[in-house]
Amino acid sequence: MLWKKKGLIYKPSGEKKWSCSHAQVPVAEFIAEQDKIRIYFSTRDSLGRSLPDYLDVSAFNPQEIIYKNQSPILDLGENGTFDDCGVMPSCVVNSNGKKYLYYIGWNVRNTIPYHNAVGLAISEDDGNTFKKFSEGPLWDRDYKEPHYSGSTCVLIDDNNVWRNWYLSCTEWRRVNGKMEPRYHIKYAESNDGIDWKREGIISIDYADSNEAGIVKASVIKKAGKYCMWYSYRNFSDYRVDPKNSYRIGYAESLDGMHFQRMDSSSGIDISSSGWDDVMICYPHVIDVRDKRLMFYNGNGFGQSGFGYAELL
Repeated sequence: MLWKKKGLIYKPSGEKKWSCSHAQVPVAEFIAEQDKIRIYFSTRDSLGRSLPDYLDVSAFNPQEIIYKNQSPILDLGENGTFDDCGVMPSCVVNSNGKKYLYYIGWNVRNTIPYHNAVGLAISEDDGNTFKKFSEGPLWDRDYKEPHYSGSTCVLIDDNNVWRNWYLSCTEWRRVNGKMEPRYHIKYAESNDGIDWKREGIISIDYADSNEAGIVKASVIKKAGKYCMWYSYRNFSDYRVDPKNSYRIGYAESLDGMHFQRMDSSSGIDISSSGWDDVMICYPHVIDVRDKRLMFYNGNGFGQSGFGYAELL
């Protein structure tokens, strides 16, 4: 497997007050009948709060932007709710004429920097508008998972089984005087995309005690095999040692639950210079006609924008 990088697509210029920086966690959807790819992402306002945005690019040339959205597709939650400090898209799924947009709700905290939970918004007009499913999250921390849950990847599989590979935080550590989360990828199932059965199944686990984060699964099923791309990093400060920043990994599974890590086969790494020369992260892989494309972030967790690569 070898990916050819095609370049940067978008970085906010700061002209919109609610979109001052970052184009984080690109979530791509191929819309064949319109020859376009819609890319949802999270941007940040002047106070650093995440807000959901999108743009459309040409399916023939994803660096050609054909439409830019002009206002956040979802607002922050009411004070005290799970998403009052940020809304970050992580996956979109089509079912029965509706679009299910799964997102991360953000809260600022005291003893730790932040808390996340999983939210859902639904569109009944082909993605022109979205409405939050509820003021509360689909799930939050509980006695089984006491810290937090984050980004999700949802795939509707055979027999209408909804599969979900999601970030699960397992602990917080103090690193260089700062509290840092540790998270890997767990698996959940549902019959309707709303009520999820979580039994603690670990799909991608830590490679060693220094691995800090495994996040943003992107799964494609082909010929009975599940292929997953994701990003991973160590605890050491990437600003001191760039080799510890996010890289993109790869894994395979036959049952969709337990994956074998094959990170050396991901076929993509940081560039020697430019917008993704320190980190590459948050991959989203889709098939567009006869091509397989990966949309991803580079330096600064999306501060430098997002670009794409094509599988050779």
